[in-house]
Amino acid sequence: MKIAVVVRQVPDLIEPVEIAGTGQAVDLDGATFRANESDEFALEQAVLVKEKLAGSTVTAVALDFGDVDGTLFAAVAKGADRIVKIPFEGDAAPSPKQAAAAYAQVLRGLAPDLVLVGSYAHDELESTLAPLVACELGLPFVGVVRGVQISADGGGATVFKEFPGAAMAKMSVRLPALLGILSTEEPPRYAPVSRIRAAMKTAKIEEQEAAVPAAASAVTLARLRHPETSGRAQMLEGSADEVAARIVSILKEKGVCK
Repeated sequence: MKIAVVVRQVPDLIEPVEIAGTGQAVDLDGATFRANESDEFALEQAVLVKEKLAGSTVTAVALDFGDVDGTLFAAVAKGADRIVKIPFEGDAAPSPKQAAAAYAQVLRGLAPDLVLVGSYAHDELESTLAPLVACELGLPFVGVVRGVQISADGGGATVFKEFPGAAMAKMSVRLPALLGILSTEEPPRYAPVSRIRAAMKTAKIEEQEAAVPAAASAVTLARLRHPETSGRAQMLEGSADEVAARIVSILKEKGVCK
């Protein structure tokens, strides 16, 4: 089975995020980047399938944005067999629609049996990437997936999809298909620095050109701003009984309880 995984770089929200002078975009020049969390789960799911289904291969595909080389080599250290980079020269991250068109061009050439994409990224404003790529490829799509089991013959999959309220659905999907991965039965595996450095010496990043269409957005940002500080936390001191009594008093003051 041939499995393709999309891996993305997103601004790291642990570091302070600055707003560009226009007030309509994040200043990416001062941002640090990290691998997108749900894409890391997608990669883990791909490797889990590979380990259970003999003869399977995993190809990680990424747009050249942020520190994507490091993410691709880390993918090899975690179990990917092949890494592909799509050149991209824009100053800002492409919109999900732009990215979907570029990914679809490369994925068609790879002809995978299964495509895995993270269910979300925190810098996606208009839509999420996974269903857009599925639409471009004309593949069946299931999103918010928490587990995948491939049939013995590799022709289908049992997919566990989460609905609001933590309700879980068990679905049968005919392959090829694209799945939006939220999480897996195992957390993403850790790749030590030594293994990533070894991957940098042995693995080769393949560059595959893809036309990124001009930006076309139905959303116009008027202004970005940092959240305003409205107050501070109140630390309650005293015995357990005193703190409990004070909490009840505060809730009554706020009208939460009588």
